[in-house]
Amino acid sequence: MERSSEDRRELFEQKPIPEALMKLAVPTVIGQLVVLIYNLADTFYIGRADNPWMVGAASLILPFYNIAIALAGIAGVGGGTLITRLLGSGDEKAAKRVSAFSIAISLFFAAFFALTTALFMTPLLYALGASPETFSYARQYAFFVIVLGGVPTVLSLTLSNLFRSVGFAREAGIGVSMGGILNILLDPVFMFCFFPKGMETMAVGAATMTSNVVVCIYYLILLYRRRDETVLLLPGKEKLPDKEHIKDIFSVGIPAAAATLLFDLDFIVIDRLMAGFGDIPLAAVGIVLKAERLPLNVGIGLCQGMVPLASYNYASGNYKRMKESVHFSRLAGLVIAAGSVILYEIFAPSVIRFFIREAGTVRLGASFLRIRCLATPFMFLCFHMVHFFQAVGEGKDAMILAVIRWAVFNIPMLFLFRWLFGMYGIVWTQLTADIFTVMVTYYVYDRFQKRMKI
Repeated sequence: MERSSEDRRELFEQKPIPEALMKLAVPTVIGQLVVLIYNLADTFYIGRADNPWMVGAASLILPFYNIAIALAGIAGVGGGTLITRLLGSGDEKAAKRVSAFSIAISLFFAAFFALTTALFMTPLLYALGASPETFSYARQYAFFVIVLGGVPTVLSLTLSNLFRSVGFAREAGIGVSMGGILNILLDPVFMFCFFPKGMETMAVGAATMTSNVVVCIYYLILLYRRRDETVLLLPGKEKLPDKEHIKDIFSVGIPAAAATLLFDLDFIVIDRLMAGFGDIPLAAVGIVLKAERLPLNVGIGLCQGMVPLASYNYASGNYKRMKESVHFSRLAGLVIAAGSVILYEIFAPSVIRFFIREAGTVRLGASFLRIRCLATPFMFLCFHMVHFFQAVGEGKDAMILAVIRWAVFNIPMLFLFRWLFGMYGIVWTQLTADIFTVMVTYYVYDRFQKRMKI
């Protein structure tokens, strides 16, 4: 489907906010749900072996994957939000330079990350809390997902963000959905046809890598076919962006990456602290951390749909429309979060049993999930405001909120609550920390509105 600059202006400037937001957010939400499903599919298929150590090993690699997301965020979020603001101000030439530069730094960061992981995998896995029982499984999974699949994973995530930033939300969503569906299909094929019993983690890792390679190829083909319709370009003959624009990319991209890395560090701390209570609690919390992502991924999809709309109208000076997009997306996200809390409270044992049938893990996981899900509305509000500050180029505020949420409240509280209340103190931390974070977040937001007089 052709999309001219007139179509883009109509979407960003004229369509009613609910319609424009849904047009941008629905493909992204669908893509986020498919991503969640294929992440859960790995745990589901590994869980069919009824081996808690395999499940625990897969959970240990989640922080590695989040680092890849963080690297993609530097280029994809930092570059993407700047591109949208440049389009809002009418500077397409600068937007082209920013897109080429963003893709170039994405490739560099991805290659560096994959090589570093390959060279230092053993100490990294032990630092994450791998035990003698989980180490070999975690190594198998990481080799395919990070070492071999790191570059296509980071590049595809970056391109997805960049396409969404210029209004190609449907195409970006197709790519994300394609990768998820392909991974779901390949998991059982690789497990039961290509790899022997006992190597289930290696099989699903290979399936994930393969799906990410295919998605990366899809985006590159799309970039070539749409080269005359969009400002997105591969690195080549384009000059470097202005120094001020490079600074803008990193001023937003680095806080976005830092938020992901601190989120990642939180997972590492949870794994390390929970591992002290045994492999069964570690497997249970690993399943919960994935299961709770359903409403959060929907919320993130809404936020990602809101970002280009808010960013474009902020740059063009239409603050009223910008605020309407923020308010509507926040209301929709809170409704979804509240519904998810009710469903998790009712069906927690069934959710855990979907992944593994081992009775001890099911019992513990259901108890953890019923506690952790209470934080969902507050977690969404935190994500929502961070996305807003990224949209308007306020990287400093985004960084402050990320540091406050994870380094000031969440991570220190994990150690404190573990000391005070033991295993369940770890689980209650998220709700407590995010209540405090939301209070700070809206104080910062109120100050921003007064400063900008909007």
